[in-house]
Amino acid sequence: MVIGVGVIGAGTVGGGVIEILTGNTGVIADKTGAQVVLQHVAELNEALLRDFDLDNVTVSNDAHALIADPKVDVVCELIGGVEPAKTFMLAALNAGKHVVTANKMLLAKHGVELAEAAIKNGVELRYEAAVAGAIPIIKALREGLVANHVRAIYGILNGTCNYILSRMTYDGLEFQQTLDQAIAHGFAETPPDLDINGHDTAHKCQILASLAYSTQIDLDAIPVEGITSITHLDVTYAREMGYLIKLLAVIRKVEGDIEARVHPALVPEDHLLASVRNEFNAVHVESDCADDTLYYGRGAGRMPTASAVVADVVDIARCGSNAATKPFSYTHALQVRDIGLLRGRYYLRLTAEDHPGVLGEVCSILGKHGVSIASCIQKDQEEGEPVHVILMTHATIESGVTAALAEIDQLDFITESTQLLRAL
Repeated sequence: MVIGVGVIGAGTVGGGVIEILTGNTGVIADKTGAQVVLQHVAELNEALLRDFDLDNVTVSNDAHALIADPKVDVVCELIGGVEPAKTFMLAALNAGKHVVTANKMLLAKHGVELAEAAIKNGVELRYEAAVAGAIPIIKALREGLVANHVRAIYGILNGTCNYILSRMTYDGLEFQQTLDQAIAHGFAETPPDLDINGHDTAHKCQILASLAYSTQIDLDAIPVEGITSITHLDVTYAREMGYLIKLLAVIRKVEGDIEARVHPALVPEDHLLASVRNEFNAVHVESDCADDTLYYGRGAGRMPTASAVVADVVDIARCGSNAATKPFSYTHALQVRDIGLLRGRYYLRLTAEDHPGVLGEVCSILGKHGVSIASCIQKDQEEGEPVHVILMTHATIESGVTAALAEIDQLDFITESTQLLRAL
C-alpha cells in the first residue's frame, strides 16, 4: 500500500514528522509493508525547511493547495491552535482526505464537529499525538482495552508541571526557580500559562474522558487547578506524610456521571505514578478485565510526538480501503459531576498566628461541616512568626471542606488563605 502524506506546518512537531518521513521510510516499509511517501509540505516560514532534503517534495506556503493536491491522501495538521487549524482540518475531511493531528486544544474544543465531518466523509481522523506524545494511550483505549469497562484513569499529562514538581521535591527549590529551569531546558513553553495553570492537561483530560466513556464532555465543565500555588512547604509536608505531589487528570465514572478533573494531588509514595519524574508522562488505567495498566514515556517533544503522528499515518495505510474507524463514538449522554460531590481525603495547610486555642477553633468549624481530622502536624516557627498547621482529613465530601475553609479563612488569627490539596 502506497500512501501520500502532506504536512501542514514544519515547526517543532511538523519538522520531526518531515525528518522521519525523509529518513525512516525504509524502517516503516520493513515492518509494515506500507510505502509512506511525503508528497507536500506547506509552511509560511521557509527558514524552517532549509535543513531538509525536499527535492522530490512539493513545497508551498498554501495549506489549501496541499489539501487539493491529488498526491496527498493523508493531511497532517501540525500548526496547533484553533484557527486556521480548524478550517484546514475541516477542508481536508470534506475533501475526502484522512487527517492526523497533534492538536489537543482543537480536539477538546471542537472534537464533536471534526468527528462528524470525518464520519460523514468516510475518512479517518487520528490524534494519538494529541495526548501524551509517544505514549500510545489512545490506541490502548481504542484497541487494547476495547473489551473493558474503564473504572478510572489517572494521568500525569504535562511534562512541564511534572518537571517542576520533581525538582521542587528532590532539589528543595521553590516554584519560580524550577519554572525558570524548565524554560531554560526547553521543557516549558513561553509563556507557560497553559501548562502551569492546568489547561493543557484539561484538554487531554477531555479527550481521554470522551474516548473512555463514549460521551461528549464539555471542556468548560472540567474543574481545573494548576500548580502555581504549590510551595516547597507543601512538597516537604506531603513527603513527611508519605505522599508526593503530582498534577493529575482524574477521570472516573461515579453514579452514572463522569468525574473529570485536573488538579495537584497527593499521590502515595508506593503508587506507580509516584515514581514518574521530571518531564516524563504516565497514564494509569483501572479496568474490569485488564485490571491495572500503566503507560509511560515522553509526553512531548519534537521526535516523540512526531513518532506518534507517523504511527497514525501508518495505521491509516494499513487500513487501506477498509471502513474508517470513528474518531469518537458518542453513544452515551453523561454529565461531568460537580466537584463539590467528590468524596476523598484532603490535605489542609493553615497559616496562623501562634495563639492558644487556634487548633481547637479550627477543628470545631471543621466538625460543624462534617469534616474529621485523621492526622495533624504543627511546625515550630521563630517567636512572633505565623505557624503552619497541616491537617489530613478522613474521607469526606468536598463541599463540606470548602464550606469549612470559607469560615476558617475569615478568622482573625488566620494570616493567609488555607492550602487545600486532594489525596489520590
